[in-house]
Amino acid sequence: MISLVSPRFLQQLHRTNRHTHRFMGRLFVINLEGKIYSCRYCRTHLALYEDIVSKTFHSRHGKAYLFNKVVNVSLGETEERPMMTGLHTVADIFCVGCGSIVGWKYEIAHEKDQKYKEGKSVLERSVEML
Repeated sequence: MISLVSPRFLQQLHRTNRHTHRFMGRLFVINLEGKIYSCRYCRTHLALYEDIVSKTFHSRHGKAYLFNKVVNVSLGETEERPMMTGLHTVADIFCVGCGSIVGWKYEIAHEKDQKYKEGKSVLERSVEML
């Protein structure tokens, strides 16, 4: 199911949330069915439980999960980021509902044994299971 979120609604969300990211035009939000993870600030659906690859990831804020697929996110700028498993090229991902940073996407894993992460996304504690 896809629902339309008006620009006015987004403006109201941005005013009430200090974690913002700019959006332009109309936004289509995908509503998932089943066990889902959603943004803790605005409840926008982000991922399905069945798309979890690993629950053993850690972020600056604690536990994090690696997902094959996430929805309703926008990508930030890519950057080289040293992590516990080596150097990675990543982009932060933001909730399209409220602009909160919810994790990051692996663009390039520079170590051979980390290549499985490429194209996958990590969602941090800022998500809740519904």
